[in-house]
Amino acid sequence: MTEPTHDEAHSGSLGSRLNWLRAAVLGANDGIISTAGLVVGVAGATSDRQTLLTAGLAGLLAGSMSMAAGEYVSVSTQRDSEKAALALEKRELQEQPEAELEELTELLEERGLTRDVAREAAEQLTERDALRAHARVELGIDPDDLTNPWNAAWASFLSFTVGALLPLLAIVLPPSDWRVPVTVVSVLAALVVTGWASAGLGAADPRRAVLRNVGGGALAMVVTYAAGALLG
Repeated sequence: MTEPTHDEAHSGSLGSRLNWLRAAVLGANDGIISTAGLVVGVAGATSDRQTLLTAGLAGLLAGSMSMAAGEYVSVSTQRDSEKAALALEKRELQEQPEAELEELTELLEERGLTRDVAREAAEQLTERDALRAHARVELGIDPDDLTNPWNAAWASFLSFTVGALLPLLAIVLPPSDWRVPVTVVSVLAALVVTGWASAGLGAADPRRAVLRNVGGGALAMVVTYAAGALLG
């Protein structure tokens, strides 16, 4: 059986990088919308710069920590599941190797190989590394590239923080009368960029993604500003 080509060998890592990039874009998008909604809502109640800065920083830290903790827990659970599946597969290979060889053959047949070719391929893969073969073909797991919860946590923390900084700076730096308009324009422009980027990474229609993104962000700012104005 031929060795994997360069493109095939790196397709998994490319997919992994695209997933992380997509997660980073979505994390930044969450940071933009949630922090913008918070600071615009507070701006509806008060024009005090210190209050706006305090609220924005609190929202940035709370949101980024929440995102990081959520990603860590989620990815840790996924990693534990992957390890458990690999441990079970290793035990089955030790206890019933013939049955596992037949299972691998059938899985390869389902992918379009003839019975004879599938059997030969299964035998060669088993001789080379049985656990790796079953992990990739049967479980869809790369034993050398298990998900890392710390990477996920840091990526979410940083992307949310970067996104949240935009509305925070936009609300505290301009003069009082310009704060809300500058923030709204800056946030909507940023949401166009993140919506377009997320659509591009997912090979989706960018116009719909941008409209959804901008519409959701605009609605969030309108609702929170109205609430702040009523309470203020």
